Amino acid sequence: MKMYIKSVMVEDQARAREFYTGTLGFVIKHDIPMGEFNWLTLVSPEEPEGVELGLEPNQHPAARQMQVALKADGIPWTAFSVDDIQSEYERLKAAGVSFTQAPVKAGEVTLAVFDDTCGNLIQMIEF
Repeated sequence: MKMYIKSVMVEDQARAREFYTGTLGFVIKHDIPMGEFNWLTLVSPEEPEGVELGLEPNQHPAARQMQVALKADGIPWTAFSVDDIQSEYERLKAAGVSFTQAPVKAGEVTLAVFDDTCGNLIQMIEF
């Protein structure tokens, strides 16, 4: 068994597409119209055949409640690894990304947390 997809609930697929591709640098793997929404997945340009990131519409009431609760409590929805967290932090800050946690050392890793503009906090981690 292998991991295929990691999902992030988003308030607006179009805004999420722009942020995750234009700002974060992911590339579209699938963008398939499925009625009101799309089957929209992205991949890292560093791993084009790797695990896909699904940008899922948060239309189910339970999904919206969970998304709101996690963000209110300061809990990231998911995490992305980076090779150099300080330079990625500076790049994203310069692009206008809002961080709730600047890079901080936590044992053997360094962490930072940013707002994805689509209802989530996302953690960056450098091992």
